[in-house]
Amino acid sequence: MTETGAGTAGPTRRRPARERLLAAAARRFYADGVAATGIDTITAEAGVAKMSLYNNFSSKADLVKAYLDARHEEWLGLYRSRLERAQGPRGGVLAVFDAYADHAAFAYEHGFRGCGLLNAAAELPAGDEGRAVVRRHKEEVEGLIAGHLADLLPARPEQARATAEHLAFLLEGAMARAGLEGEGTRLRHARALAADLLDRL
Repeated sequence: MTETGAGTAGPTRRRPARERLLAAAARRFYADGVAATGIDTITAEAGVAKMSLYNNFSSKADLVKAYLDARHEEWLGLYRSRLERAQGPRGGVLAVFDAYADHAAFAYEHGFRGCGLLNAAAELPAGDEGRAVVRRHKEEVEGLIAGHLADLLPARPEQARATAEHLAFLLEGAMARAGLEGEGTRLRHARALAADLLDRL
């Protein structure tokens, strides 16, 4: 299941209200933005009463945080799926890039708009708990790259850490450009650049 809510109204209405609300929020927050999406829009799309939202989330901010947590878990699922097919630590690094490309390939309602976590963070004020969720996600992604590089370069820990930061910057830059262009070509290019760099270590 992605932001598009693939699954029509029938099966959607049989799901618990919390799941329906999160799915509706995911679609609307990604397509229209966090600030532009009101509670009434989310409850109408989810097919639940407004009280149901407040029975499941203490506020819109709580719903936004749940959405960000869900996106993080969704990405981790894509990464783990890629990692199962990866060969060695080099393949592990590339699995991170592949998971980002998989995310870009989803059938989004209004097209691919880049990283949903960063898009949301850009709308949230400094100090907002949602921004901390996004920061932790990005730190975890870089940490995954660093872990694979530590395995690849066991005798060169400083180079492994520096290369992890370099590749994390490459990945985030490619994601930003891919979001602006509305498709994943930049992510495929970034993966090729990462593979070339890994081959030269």
